[in-house]
Amino acid sequence: MSHPTRSLKEPGALLLVSCYELGHQPLSIASAAGLLREHGFEPRALDLALERLDPERVERARLIAIAVPMHTALRIGARMLTRVRALNPGCHVCLYGLYASLNAATLLRAGADSIIGGEFEEPLLRLALELEAGGAADGVAGVRTCASAATPWIDRIRFATPHRAILPPLHRYARLEAGGVERPAGYVEASRGCLHLCRHCPIPAVYGGRFFIVPRDVVLGDIRNQVEAGAAHITFGDPDFLNGPGHAMAILRAMHATYPDLTFDLTAKVEHILKHRRLLPEMRLLGCLFVTTAVESLSDRVLAILEKGHARADVPRALRAVRAAGIALRPSFVPFTPWTTLEDYRDILRFVEDEDLIDHLDPVQLSIRLLIPPGSLLLDRPEMRDHLGLLDPERFTYRWTHPDPAMDRLQIEVGRLVERAAREAEDPWLTFQRIRHAAAAAAAETDAVVPLALTAPPRPRDKGRPPRLSEPWYC
Repeated sequence: MSHPTRSLKEPGALLLVSCYELGHQPLSIASAAGLLREHGFEPRALDLALERLDPERVERARLIAIAVPMHTALRIGARMLTRVRALNPGCHVCLYGLYASLNAATLLRAGADSIIGGEFEEPLLRLALELEAGGAADGVAGVRTCASAATPWIDRIRFATPHRAILPPLHRYARLEAGGVERPAGYVEASRGCLHLCRHCPIPAVYGGRFFIVPRDVVLGDIRNQVEAGAAHITFGDPDFLNGPGHAMAILRAMHATYPDLTFDLTAKVEHILKHRRLLPEMRLLGCLFVTTAVESLSDRVLAILEKGHARADVPRALRAVRAAGIALRPSFVPFTPWTTLEDYRDILRFVEDEDLIDHLDPVQLSIRLLIPPGSLLLDRPEMRDHLGLLDPERFTYRWTHPDPAMDRLQIEVGRLVERAAREAEDPWLTFQRIRHAAAAAAAETDAVVPLALTAPPRPRDKGRPPRLSEPWYC
């Protein structure tokens, strides 16, 4: 049980909890800890992706801040909130991150004391300072409570070099798989938010088209610390690394000058790959192994509804540009939307196979169903109205149904195949054939594809798979 009179600056009085960050050592914890430590706090950390909930650590805390930067983390964090309340009803529980802001009303009703969205480090520091001084969370800038309706903090903040020593060691997290060898992978962000307003993405619902650069010295300091901890590869997890290409390239050049053998990957929009294609050869020389890009769909109608900023014809052009530079392209998809037809879905499968992308694609990408969280920009699209159901508070998304029931059944079947494949570490080629069979069955063309009884690929697999991270999940 926490003690209200205990100083929040005592070790363990402030507990930072990570739920899931795509297998990476959680930056949301390390970044918050860096700023808090500069002001005399000694936070402790708990990463539920690797560690069991420690009742003693929970009971000792006066302030517990749970990071929920993505949907999977949110669902785990909501369960964590219930357990924390049972173990330590007297502590202040704050949920922070992108999905905390979108689901603030539901989380406050579920027992959270406060919510922080947007640029979270400074509001979290202000909350800790106010509670340490004996005050209340109401009125703290950027902090939303049941008694206040503060908006997400979308403004520049003071950055500190992330503090990672309180987290499990780097070698326990996602690793780079390349050339048959696994190497520890670090994770940084050179920018926050995004310039673009893709309607299915949760970031515009919070940031509204704004983005902020993380100071170069902070990013390079974090890279240095992770290299010293064993990282041989760095993932740049910016929503779009090329929102600020000058800033991004300056960091890559400085990183390469100090660590010439360090490799990296990044995420960039299709339109940015094409706009900045002249940078790709230099990126390869600086160590870029692969680029992840949100293709989402190959249907021009779906892309227009999502306002992705690219058309179907742009996708092969981006693929050729990246490959010409000697970099692998890893596309991501949202293949199940209310507007995706069965033929659209099969078109994605044909494209992936024809372009030799099966080994570049985590099978989960072929199962993803459109999420519509509170505040989603899709809620304003007229195309959404005929499909939208009620908000599911347990899943933190609006329900929707496809006009073709076969598509909803196919999504469930593909999800089942992908989950089983992940459990059994199945070859992605074989999983792809199972998915293709399921799609053909939905179109009543089962005799045209490889049967499910297939147990081994009928082609050599010793050519080497393209570089990837060991964590295949996505959101």
